[in-house]
Amino acid sequence: MALSGTLVAPTPGDVFALIRGRGAITRSEIGRITGLSRTAVTARLSALEADNLVIEPEYAASTGGRPATQLMFNIDAGIVFAAAIGRSRTQLALCNLAGDILATADIDQEPGMRPDDLMPGLVRRIEALLDDSGRRGDRVFGIGLSLPGTVDQQRGASLDSPNMSGWDGVPLAPYFQHLTDAPLVMDNDANVIALAERRFGFADVQDMLVVKASTGLGAGIVMAGQLRRGAAAAAGDFGHSKISAAAGVPCRCGDTGCVEAVAGGWAIVRDLQADGYAVNHLRDVVALALSGDAKARSMIRDSGRHIGEVLAAAVNLINPAVLVVAGDMVGAYDVFVAGLRETLYGNASTLATRTLQVVPSVLQERVGIVGCATTVLDHILSPNMIDASLDARLQLSGA
Repeated sequence: MALSGTLVAPTPGDVFALIRGRGAITRSEIGRITGLSRTAVTARLSALEADNLVIEPEYAASTGGRPATQLMFNIDAGIVFAAAIGRSRTQLALCNLAGDILATADIDQEPGMRPDDLMPGLVRRIEALLDDSGRRGDRVFGIGLSLPGTVDQQRGASLDSPNMSGWDGVPLAPYFQHLTDAPLVMDNDANVIALAERRFGFADVQDMLVVKASTGLGAGIVMAGQLRRGAAAAAGDFGHSKISAAAGVPCRCGDTGCVEAVAGGWAIVRDLQADGYAVNHLRDVVALALSGDAKARSMIRDSGRHIGEVLAAAVNLINPAVLVVAGDMVGAYDVFVAGLRETLYGNASTLATRTLQVVPSVLQERVGIVGCATTVLDHILSPNMIDASLDARLQLSGA
């Protein structure tokens, strides 16, 4: 925000960011913090109120006389769609502008589904959520979507992801065109999970590693309080790191020797099916482990060992304060993390692990859709986007 004493005065978007961050604030406080005159504050608030982004409920905030009017971010000004697309399941949600989940639905999908196989049904399910929740007429601010694998955020498409056959380079925004022209914001599944975990569970942690252990494997990296995607947006894609335990074992990526080929959920399901188990997804394996099945528990613990072996190098490199375990494997957290700790602490340096905390996901089952909502909300409610939206609406009104 451009505060008093700078050459550029705070914009309506800057004022909105202040209100959104504070929760409730008075006009005089806005003027004091920003250095704007009373007239300038009123002008910016008028634009935000006209767009229904700011409301003025009254609270008795003074000890005498007329109570101060508190300005608040109107979290019910509209909604966003959230879609966490996985390899075996897609989670959908409608959320308000605070990221609160209003309605949800899951789509179980067959392996190898391509965009034309999945996306039309996904959009129809969102339409059903709108109707069932009575939100059909609400203003749609944006769509937050995640994919397993690398994402081209500019094009809104999967990028060089070997496990997403048929998805690479296919823009996903057109599938929503008949429903809304709101912007679509995409990211890798582990990245959105990392954003959600930091926002709602570890806001004070500046350096953390968030591991998604599910059908596939991936990690979100937060350093100095910022999500790190890497030069080619491939940071955290550790599932295809090579380990000796997987030597010669075919991976879904077409290579051999990847940690995912022995530790990913799909690999565990494959091996249990070969032993005659009636399992179709890692969630089935977790349920078996929780019921006491020795084979399932052993394989989940071994998965943790293999993953810990790879993550030890990451812990040495970035020295996180917290390592969060998320994804379907968190359902059997105690079993999984027993194996992970064994190799992680055995292979990482004593200094890097001295104060390291290994913890389960705070958001658990819904972390993916919360992360998708967080990702799109941070984009569309940023000062620059708010200013652009207000300018566009002003032009449309002919003012």
